[in-house]
Amino acid sequence: MSNLQRVMMKSRLPPMCPNPRFPKPTDRGFRRQTDYNPIMWSQYFSESRDVETQYGKFRVYLTEKPEAPGPLLVMLHGGGFSALSWALFSMEISKIIHCQCLAIDIRGHGDTATDNEDDLSAETLAQDVAEVLNSIYGDSAPPVILIGHSMGGAICVHVANMEVISSLIGIVVIDVVEGTALEALASMQSFLRSRPTTFKSIQHAVEWCVRSGQIRNIDSARVSMPGQIVNIETGKLSTNELPLVEESTEARTRFTNPNVIAEDGEMPSPATPSTSVPAETSMAAPNPKKYKWRIDLSKSEKYWEGWFLGLSQKFLDVRVPKLLLLAGIDNLDRALTVGQMQGKFQLQVLARTGHAVHEDRPHEVAEVIGTYLLRNKFAEASGEGQFLKHMPAC
Repeated sequence: MSNLQRVMMKSRLPPMCPNPRFPKPTDRGFRRQTDYNPIMWSQYFSESRDVETQYGKFRVYLTEKPEAPGPLLVMLHGGGFSALSWALFSMEISKIIHCQCLAIDIRGHGDTATDNEDDLSAETLAQDVAEVLNSIYGDSAPPVILIGHSMGGAICVHVANMEVISSLIGIVVIDVVEGTALEALASMQSFLRSRPTTFKSIQHAVEWCVRSGQIRNIDSARVSMPGQIVNIETGKLSTNELPLVEESTEARTRFTNPNVIAEDGEMPSPATPSTSVPAETSMAAPNPKKYKWRIDLSKSEKYWEGWFLGLSQKFLDVRVPKLLLLAGIDNLDRALTVGQMQGKFQLQVLARTGHAVHEDRPHEVAEVIGTYLLRNKFAEASGEGQFLKHMPAC
């Protein structure tokens, strides 16, 4: 049999399944080590502040004030995330638009501490946002654009309907629609149970975040994930441990099998069985259950329906210009489909992205929202560089 015949026969066969016990030369540990080290929030925000209200202390992050007058973008994260999920987006939007970004750790999340952490009702969360803005600005608040992702998007709609922010001029909702959100609630507990409950290091949490697909942008995961986990021993958010000391960089190299993510703090077996680990090294190994989630989302189930029920009509009833940014056109329910055809809001779809659209593709989301701001004459371009303007369409 000739070499050509062998190649032709081989091309008709299905590809061989790689053996996970023997990584390819291109896998991590053979050619290039992926950096899962956490990034400080200060690389993206100019200031962090603890805002005191009658309900507690709320952590907020701000970018620098623009040179020219511009609106205040008030950003609310999704359930389980933190204000740091807006880090890369804040940097990108500030490059192209004259504006200031204000990201808030919602009650029960991040470094916020309130009297009743478990009260995550839509009404309470919406009131929190109004109280934070009132504490910072009083009656002299600049023009406000509310921007929210997932649960945060629903809260933005509730805040707008309450009409408690007199300077509100616009609202942006990212990847949340009443119909699809309510349908997803039935499987939410199963999804939460599928996640690891603990992590042995911050780097391990960042790696899980990327490999599980929760966030597809590793740079965003490195700054965002530390805001979602707390140190079990100290009870403090892991961001309070940054920057990490030099010795901790060894921990990130201990993930041996690139095809396996250790869950519930289980240490993976060594990739090279013949390599022995000295006793003193094994004694110094990191605690396999050192970090856990900041919030137990499973306990907030009684509030889930209240976040999303009636959301589509409430969104349509908001009287300011609206933008709905989705990860897929199939997510649009009937009420919003009719409303979009009637021109009641601007719709934009960024396909081939995950649920955390603003983290996966922060530059493109900044371009979409920047176009929305310019189109409605809410802000001016910064002039630092040209950017792609997205017309209202999917």
